[in-house]
Amino acid sequence: MEQPARQYESGAPAPTAAAARTLVIDLEGALLRSELLMEALFSAPARMLARFGAGGRPGMAALTDILARAEIDYAHLPYDSEVLNQALAARARGEKIYLVADRFARHAAGIAAHLGFDGVVAPANLAAGELPFDRAFIARIGARSSGRASLKTWAKALRVYQYAKNTLVFVPVITAHQLNFASFGSALLAFLAFSACASGAYLMNDLLDLAADRQHPTKRHRALAAGDLPISSALSAIPALWLFAVVAGLCISPLFLGVLGAYLVTTIAYSLALKRKMLVDIVTLAGLYTLRIVAGAVGVGVVLSEWLLIFSLFVFTSLALIKRFSELSMRESAGLSDPSNRDYRITDLQIIGAMAAASAMNAVTVFSLYVSSSAVMPLYSRPWMLWLLNPLLLYWFGRALMMAHRREMPDDPILYAFRDGPSRIAVAAMICIMLAAI
Repeated sequence: MEQPARQYESGAPAPTAAAARTLVIDLEGALLRSELLMEALFSAPARMLARFGAGGRPGMAALTDILARAEIDYAHLPYDSEVLNQALAARARGEKIYLVADRFARHAAGIAAHLGFDGVVAPANLAAGELPFDRAFIARIGARSSGRASLKTWAKALRVYQYAKNTLVFVPVITAHQLNFASFGSALLAFLAFSACASGAYLMNDLLDLAADRQHPTKRHRALAAGDLPISSALSAIPALWLFAVVAGLCISPLFLGVLGAYLVTTIAYSLALKRKMLVDIVTLAGLYTLRIVAGAVGVGVVLSEWLLIFSLFVFTSLALIKRFSELSMRESAGLSDPSNRDYRITDLQIIGAMAAASAMNAVTVFSLYVSSSAVMPLYSRPWMLWLLNPLLLYWFGRALMMAHRREMPDDPILYAFRDGPSRIAVAAMICIMLAAI
């Protein structure tokens, strides 16, 4: 971490630890690893922002007043731990501590009160010497030079690891046995379009969930919640990502772009409202996963099998339920209360687990019916081999449910399948069996 600049007022000797009496800290750029304007913007209730007039000085004055009165959760803001530790050490030595802030005086005072500091001074007053303390010995922790977020931080914020979910667009190519360069090229472009679209949606979701994420044991480490990525940078990246997705979608086909648009609209609706509706969020998540498969079929130009569609719906409903089960069980283990941004209670764990198991078994049943049907004959020369997939499916679903029950699964079972050794072996065996059955 870059060391904050420690400066002393010109004309005053550098104080010793014993002589120093006052420490002044720049709020933005030193103590706060975020932008106070953006924090206020995303903390203001929507009903207040709706009153903001368009354009003109009255409109801007109204917006400024709204942001000044926004209820910011000072306890969970991303503070610089090193600067905060220096402040606490100064407090332990009996020094006074003041924040330096040139805007949103109410919020600056609220932060100072929350941290137990002595008050707030404006930069102009600090320069003019109009201070509520003795000017003789002042140590200052000034704003650091702002650096760009690293590639690692961007990859974390864009959820590059989540791109594994978008490999679902390749499923129709494989199941329809369209194993050629043109089909894989179209599927790859569809993969990139969905990845860019999803990354923009992830950024938007993180902006809307800032307050809830900062109170979450693991989500508080997300780039935006932790202050590793400026909010303004995320706001600039979202339209750029969606523009790339639109261009890539148009290169495939207008119909594919329509499916991608449906995915984005549903994702936005999920972030704004649907994720707070009990079971509606589960159906929406399952639909979003299935929509990737639909997009893959549209992008490549193959007919989507109704068997694959029904099987996918049951599989992804089960995985969405396991995801909620893992989130709730984690909160139970950590002794946390019911989530504020989800319409579930920790006491719902048993019914959610039962529904996840039932949906998984329904998926296996649908697959068994497919293998028994006449639809399998034109595609596979050895369809009997597909029966070997049933025990593997039962094993993987059972393992996922068991690991979730034991609190040993992260909150996303699809990513778990890529990281868990036995799951990777099971998936690899399934692929080998499918290829051998062709």
